[in-house]
Amino acid sequence: MVSLFRFQIVSSPLDFLIMNGKIVKSRTNSVLFFSKWKRKNYSLFQTMNKVIVISVLVITYLISAPVISFANEIDTTEIKMEYDLDEIEISAQRSPALYSQVARIVAVMERAEIESSPAQSIQNLLEYVAGVDIRQRGPEGAQADVSIRGGTFDQTLILLNGINITDPQTGHHNLNIPLSLNQIERIEILEGPAARIYGPNAFSGAINIVTRSSVSNSLKASITGGSFKFIDADLNGSFKTGKLAHSISLNKKLSDGYVENTDFNFSNVFYNNELITKKGKMSFQIGYSEKGFGANSFYTPKYPNQFEELKTLVTSVKWESSSKLHLTPVFYYRRNQDRFELFRNNPPEWYKNHNYHSTNVYGGNLNSWIQSVLGKTAFGLDFRSENILSNVLGEEMSKPVKVPGENAEFTKSKNRNIYSGFVEHVYYSSRWSISAGLLLNHIPEMNSGINVFPGVDVSFNLSEDLKIFSSYNTSLRLPTFTDLYYQGPTNIGNPDLEPEKSASLEGGFKWNSGFIQGHLVGFYKKGENIIDWVKQSEEEKWQAQNLTELNNFGTEILIKFNLKRKYGKFAPNYLSVNYLFNDVTKDEQDFISNYVLDHLQHKFVGSINQTILANFTVDFKVSYQDRAGTYTQFINGDWGNQVEYLPFWNIDGKANYSWKSLNLFVSVTNIFDKSYFDIGNVPQPGRWVKLGISYQLNIN
Repeated sequence: MVSLFRFQIVSSPLDFLIMNGKIVKSRTNSVLFFSKWKRKNYSLFQTMNKVIVISVLVITYLISAPVISFANEIDTTEIKMEYDLDEIEISAQRSPALYSQVARIVAVMERAEIESSPAQSIQNLLEYVAGVDIRQRGPEGAQADVSIRGGTFDQTLILLNGINITDPQTGHHNLNIPLSLNQIERIEILEGPAARIYGPNAFSGAINIVTRSSVSNSLKASITGGSFKFIDADLNGSFKTGKLAHSISLNKKLSDGYVENTDFNFSNVFYNNELITKKGKMSFQIGYSEKGFGANSFYTPKYPNQFEELKTLVTSVKWESSSKLHLTPVFYYRRNQDRFELFRNNPPEWYKNHNYHSTNVYGGNLNSWIQSVLGKTAFGLDFRSENILSNVLGEEMSKPVKVPGENAEFTKSKNRNIYSGFVEHVYYSSRWSISAGLLLNHIPEMNSGINVFPGVDVSFNLSEDLKIFSSYNTSLRLPTFTDLYYQGPTNIGNPDLEPEKSASLEGGFKWNSGFIQGHLVGFYKKGENIIDWVKQSEEEKWQAQNLTELNNFGTEILIKFNLKRKYGKFAPNYLSVNYLFNDVTKDEQDFISNYVLDHLQHKFVGSINQTILANFTVDFKVSYQDRAGTYTQFINGDWGNQVEYLPFWNIDGKANYSWKSLNLFVSVTNIFDKSYFDIGNVPQPGRWVKLGISYQLNIN
């Protein structure tokens, strides 16, 4: 027996709900019925805060196999591909919002896409979004700089389940995230400034990584092996104890490297839980990672024998009340320990010490919102304290502090406190969506007074399938401790740097007809006091400076064709094309730029996903990158000429076979073994073949 669900929208002065054959008066003024169910997320119901009535039409099929056996034969990939993105609740406003309600560009990578893609790391996965620029130094998560729409790697805010885990030492460490892809439910990428939503440092955008929740008692083990003696072993499980749902993940990843001194060894452990009661939901998370990797030419090709080791701890606790006045207090802590060796082996006589850094970040915020006939009003406060101990970064301490586990001392330190307040109001009607708010920010250590950063987003439904939207938003980015204080063989920091500021305007169209989904957007961003490492000649050191003005102008288009939905089971599941054009102009100044002007001017990503047999799926990603800017060639131990970045095409692919609880796959990245650079003088891996197997055990 199979149940089909029919839903309609009904509104009347008095509404009634039929429960167990009895008529019960509803406390709300409307009851919602939906025309299709399609195994979709309940966040739509939660966000609307209305009573849901489900009328069931029962149809009996005379079949020889039991219902459970029938379910085992369903193509789960096809089911996942039909998931309606519009019904996902995302973190793009201060109050809960559905994807379809947000008048901004938010790219969402869902679980189905994560599982089918050739990527084995968060960094590689983000490569498949045109608006995101991933500049990898080390592969598979060793180190990568992430930026959005031509911003720098320090201008993107990183969140884990809505918790700010951005590193104040340097954006190079922002993607030190203690979990594997198997633990991720989805990734949300908000493109453009977002200070009034996330606070300082959401300068060019924000990336929120959402982990999977425990829905059953299960255990899943997977192992992948491949080129360059690559091994990736993962064990994750979920279980419930009473009302408390637990999820835990263990991960080990290592490789000998694709060229000399590019080996790596990573370990991750991550645990989270949820307790749902009538009064609300309590959630807790804690993760720890250790990463060691050969850093061949990471920061300068003059010293190719570099090595870096990182230890990162993140933890938070959050409460979400279900009362009329929704209160969400959050407390979090992040620690990152960094040991950088300029010489991994055989250091010269003049080299005395490695660089040691330890950053400790803690904070809390109170987010609250209330719903009325006028919409949703959100308001709250945020406090964040950023602290560093180092033998390189900061101001001299009167008394040194021993580096834990090392024969070295921290001799410098610095701390700063960030206070923020915000207010936002959102109004929805049948055709309009309007969100407006502002952030008030104060940083005592920078003597900048109270700064105000407003923003507004507006969308209008031209039809059921098409909407037009526009937004204006402002933001700021604080200089990192590296920007302020780093002194090295090739770099000089600047303690007098001012915060970056920006104002951004964008507008465009979104459409969703079921068969075709996508958007077209144009954007303009004006940045002031932009921070970059610059020099006027090759003989000089890189110096951190505030550039006077930087302007971004660009456009992005995404079109996704859900072919199977329209043409049946033999058609590809979907075909998508995503293109970004971005032009950056600056005030005329005679200098060489290390980061800001080396942006992606053109990026194209094409994807096709095809189910060939019931349980056999292939996925291909085709990308093109054309980077503006230049880098100085380093040839035969000496600096050469300034050369432009060469554009390149790349193709990745994955074949995946599932049978009951067993999954087998083979993936190949850089199929045609192209040579290219994300960062000058740091070659990227060639063809990389991986084979993997996983098995899930469901426990009753």
